[in-house]
Amino acid sequence: MTFAIHASGAARVAIDDTVPALVHDLIASRVTGADSALWGPAAESEASIRLGWVEAVSVSRPLVAEIEALRADLRAKGVTRVVLAGMGGSSLAPEVIAQTAGVPLTILDSTAPGQVLAALDEGLESTVLVVSSKSGSTVETDSQRRTFEAAFRDVGIDPVDRIVVVTDPGSPLDGSARDAGYRVFTADPNVGGRYSALTAFGLVPAGLAGADIDELLNEAEASLLEVAIDSADNPALRLAAAIAATTPRRDKLGLITDGTHIKGLPDWIEQLIAESTGKDGTGILPVVLLPVSPELDAKPADLQVVRLVDDANEFHLRERHEGEILVSGSLGAQIIVWEYATAIAGYLLGINPFDQPDVESAKVAARGLLDARPAPTEPSFVENGVEVRVSDPALAVSGTVEGVLDALWARLADDGYVSIQAYVNRLDVPQLQGLRELVAADSGRPTTFGWGPRFLHSTGQYHKGGPAQGVYVQILERTDVDLEIPERPYTFGQLLEAQAAGDAGVLAEHGRPVVSLTITDTSADVLTLFEAAQK
Repeated sequence: MTFAIHASGAARVAIDDTVPALVHDLIASRVTGADSALWGPAAESEASIRLGWVEAVSVSRPLVAEIEALRADLRAKGVTRVVLAGMGGSSLAPEVIAQTAGVPLTILDSTAPGQVLAALDEGLESTVLVVSSKSGSTVETDSQRRTFEAAFRDVGIDPVDRIVVVTDPGSPLDGSARDAGYRVFTADPNVGGRYSALTAFGLVPAGLAGADIDELLNEAEASLLEVAIDSADNPALRLAAAIAATTPRRDKLGLITDGTHIKGLPDWIEQLIAESTGKDGTGILPVVLLPVSPELDAKPADLQVVRLVDDANEFHLRERHEGEILVSGSLGAQIIVWEYATAIAGYLLGINPFDQPDVESAKVAARGLLDARPAPTEPSFVENGVEVRVSDPALAVSGTVEGVLDALWARLADDGYVSIQAYVNRLDVPQLQGLRELVAADSGRPTTFGWGPRFLHSTGQYHKGGPAQGVYVQILERTDVDLEIPERPYTFGQLLEAQAAGDAGVLAEHGRPVVSLTITDTSADVLTLFEAAQK
């Protein structure tokens, strides 16, 4: 078996109660047959153009030879470093594939100017840039492409020799890239971004970096029969029931990597599930955990733990992790099973798993701020260099960062969650991610962490469209480092600031409490945040 799942406790009860009906209603074979009516009349139009992923393995086979030939050609010319400019589904899948294969791939899914500069400074002479966007209109990817084009020209390199484009056929980017002479790979347009791991969006950058994408497709192909048949043993049906049909429903999904050879899979699963299910006031919130995270001791009633292990059939793991879902399998099998399970979870939840109706709102708000360029709002107060801004003045009455966080935690309901969103150069402060563990312990509730603006293309949909349970902590940085964007009237720093402010505004409009903390001295102020969370 290419994929194994073992569930106990409430998840096992959900499987036993739910899977027989899924088998009776032929859900697995209907997904495989691209039955767009499965998710109801309101979703049928969108589903009819979003089910191409069920055929991704066969459709993508011809790409393997093309990608390998291009990789060999580039390496013969001394081009060995691959940088990927892409957001959401265009970056998360290649990142997992490359990390698991142990090959270097520089992911540029940020507008933090320091992070963009770092990607430019590591050696353009040996660099190829993969520009990955379904439409080409994604503001982050467009800005990164413009910047690299100018940088290549500045050092005497023709961008045509160093830029590879992945997009949908007939997209604006497809046309402009071909006109410019770039090498273009197109993917099936009937595949949404978060389901695109086994299309050109996942395969081109990972393959150019050196991953064995032929083997990845072989792994995926070996699992196709298992997920397609209407059987009680179908791992996708079992996984879907376990994550979406518990009674009462556990709408937080803790994802733990514990001994598996696959690297970074929870971040990909996070986008797939959050963006697919977080809408219409419902959804499943993935929470990426460590094997020692506070939530595992607190055991909140609304958290279902999924542990990614080497072999889910091992008896000692079953004994040690009672009440959890254990899953194991090859990377290709994991991708197939989680895609099927997420689509079927949408069926169980009664929502359309292929749209993202609330993602655009933050983009519109950011564009409006870039056009208007309003003066920055004054902070409610400043403590030890940390500027504090709040969506509700009542949150700031204490005059301390510690007090503001306490006031924010007080807004948490019994089923609430905390979202930490870091709009910073994560290469400078990777330790900031450790704040998640402290906040989870301090707040007593499941806590997510997202690097901005990356998370806007992932959990950002859930924050606005999912249940109104969250409280939000933005972390920004004030820095002298900035970078112009060619042929644009704003800089990367201004873009990042607008993205943070735009999302905060939309969250506040939805009645979500937001605290924005701007650090002015990275090393000292991060310590202030850690101390405030620990208290």
